[in-house]
Amino acid sequence: MKWFVFIGILSVASSKHEKYIGWKSYYIKLSTAVQSKALGPMEQMYELDFLSHPAKGREGVVLVKPQHQAAFVKELDAEGIAYRIHVDNVKRKLDYDDQLIQAMKRATAPRNKSHHQLSFYNYHDLQVFEDYLDYIAKRYPKIATVVTGGYSFNNNSIEYIKISTTNFEDKTKPVVVIDGTIHAREWITAPTVAWAIHKLVENVTEPDLLDRFDWILVPIANPDGYKYSFDYDRFWRKNRSFDDHPVSFVCRGVDLNRNFDIKFNTHTADETYTDNCEETFQGTHAFSEPETRVIRDILQENLARVALYISLHSFGSVIMYPWGYDGTLSYNAGDLYSVGKAMAAAIDSNALPYFPRYDVGNIAQIMYRSTGASTDYAHSIGVPLAYAFELPGLSDTDKGFHLEPSLIKQVCQETWEGFVVGARRAGDLFPNKN
Repeated sequence: MKWFVFIGILSVASSKHEKYIGWKSYYIKLSTAVQSKALGPMEQMYELDFLSHPAKGREGVVLVKPQHQAAFVKELDAEGIAYRIHVDNVKRKLDYDDQLIQAMKRATAPRNKSHHQLSFYNYHDLQVFEDYLDYIAKRYPKIATVVTGGYSFNNNSIEYIKISTTNFEDKTKPVVVIDGTIHAREWITAPTVAWAIHKLVENVTEPDLLDRFDWILVPIANPDGYKYSFDYDRFWRKNRSFDDHPVSFVCRGVDLNRNFDIKFNTHTADETYTDNCEETFQGTHAFSEPETRVIRDILQENLARVALYISLHSFGSVIMYPWGYDGTLSYNAGDLYSVGKAMAAAIDSNALPYFPRYDVGNIAQIMYRSTGASTDYAHSIGVPLAYAFELPGLSDTDKGFHLEPSLIKQVCQETWEGFVVGARRAGDLFPNKN
């Protein structure tokens, strides 16, 4: 009987990623603006899925379906765009990733079953993060409160935690807001936010961050999408909503980072924000999704005091600031750049030698232009320091599509050092926004 169970488990594991049989991923490197312009139309023509976009001399990584690979490579050659194989067998690599996660889960299982299950040496499902927030709130009720900001399309709670020594009643304290997993597949962002909770509550080594600031932390801003990416489709990016549009049920989901009310629906003709089946579908109208409304409400309710907003993404090792919709610089470009550079320096000084160093710059200039993004929205309503982080990934390896579990804690620790510097600088620049 045990053998049948074991064989059944192996069968499920091997069939989980069948969608990606025959898929390949490629490194892409752009050398000129002409090449960058030529790559744009290919995204829709060949149904490309960029895990990281090529930018500033850095290679990007793109997933390509089997039926498009020959034509895609031929066009890259014609345009003189440099490329090379990243992963030749995507399904096999996803199976390998699953094996790593399962092995680490067995190795790090807590002996005390009453203790929370969140290890910073592995990726976890949605329930583990929800349990961790509840554990923190129950263990540290004087400073931590879990809030259910709303419910997703699939009725999962969208939870965040408020951390404060004064119960958010001291109106002179600046507020720091950090969210993760707006894009479901960017798993490394969730433990990075959870590590910030850990450092503010369980292992306090910078007490001034509690004395000077109030914190709002959202580990999983997109619970439906995260759960779906964890259980069914590793590369799922959007949420899981659908509406009455005839294509919507088949092509579910909205790219939440195109759904905020900032230059919504002002994209150019070659951008694909209005196609339900595209990874960057913006939704029917701004704030159509419950997940973006939760982030909006957090920012609006605390706007008088929010000095720093950070939205975590993966991957690329960049810190970016507004305006992403057109590449122009904001009224606060000087502070945005200097604080961004300070955060990057703190992260780099604590990074592993083979991690890429962080670049800092305007979103559209350093990466690509986009409308309806949370960082632009936060800045547009008055948050002086608003950033999107692309956390590090090991681009020169084919071992997997996310960092191996053994490297999660490293990313959490080094990114925390950036948060520390960013919060302190925000507090110095904007000690009282009232």
